[in-house]
Amino acid sequence: MKIPFTGGCACGAIRYECAGEPIMMLKCHCRDCQQLTGSAFVPAVLVPAEAFRLTRGQLRYHFTPSIARGKHKRGFCPECGSRVTGGEFEEQSQFVGILAGTLDDPSWFHPQMDIFVSDAQPWDQMDPAIPKFDQYPPSSTKE
Repeated sequence: MKIPFTGGCACGAIRYECAGEPIMMLKCHCRDCQQLTGSAFVPAVLVPAEAFRLTRGQLRYHFTPSIARGKHKRGFCPECGSRVTGGEFEEQSQFVGILAGTLDDPSWFHPQMDIFVSDAQPWDQMDPAIPKFDQYPPSSTKE
């Protein structure tokens, strides 16, 4: 991985740059992520909020309930509908969750954990070598 790293949506209307190292990389298996992606999980790279910036376009947001507090803020492209960000809380958050599929070079994504495995589908094949958490990992709810 080279810093800064870049990415964007499918149509190119949204572009971003991140000038910081990832805080963590994970796969979220919650029902919310399943429904919003139409898949078994969301692969995400959490980065410091101050290191992330949009270089083209403006995200639109959809908010979903969070069991930790308030609501999750899900950013997507208003043109093509690609989900670009997610996982951060509605109020000011210290991090931004970038969906790994939006990275210009997603090959460096290596998940460090699976979260919300309590919602994982039986056909979802998880890597047995990485830690699993029924919901949030222990330190993530203390923001």
